[in-house]
Amino acid sequence: MKQQTFNKMIVTLAVCGIGFLSASAIAGQDEFQRQITQQVLQAKQKLQQAEAAKGAERQKLMSDHMKMMQEIMGKMQAMKPKAGMTMQEHEDWINEHQKLMDDMMGQMMGAQHMLMDMEKMPMNMGDMHKN
Repeated sequence: MKQQTFNKMIVTLAVCGIGFLSASAIAGQDEFQRQITQQVLQAKQKLQQAEAAKGAERQKLMSDHMKMMQEIMGKMQAMKPKAGMTMQEHEDWINEHQKLMDDMMGQMMGAQHMLMDMEKMPMNMGDMHKN
């Protein structure tokens, strides 16, 4: 029980740190990109919670994370720079979009590694393999 509480504290501190570090990145974004950034941070928090969880809880958190990622990806695919941007604004928008895509890719890779690690565990490791 103490380990679980400790893990939750670590996840909370990590998420807070990420929030403070990403505040400077948010400054150059348009409103839609800011909303997506918040959703990406929430998905990252869900992934961190899944990393700290075990068994069925981990599977549920992973499922929630994947659903969040699908929703975000759909929104990002529909994103377009607004009309009338200067060339510099357009480049800045593209750079911010790329940062979001890079963060998404990193989360997807982390989730994939977790899923692969879960598959490698012996079948007698409790309820980790139950759907």
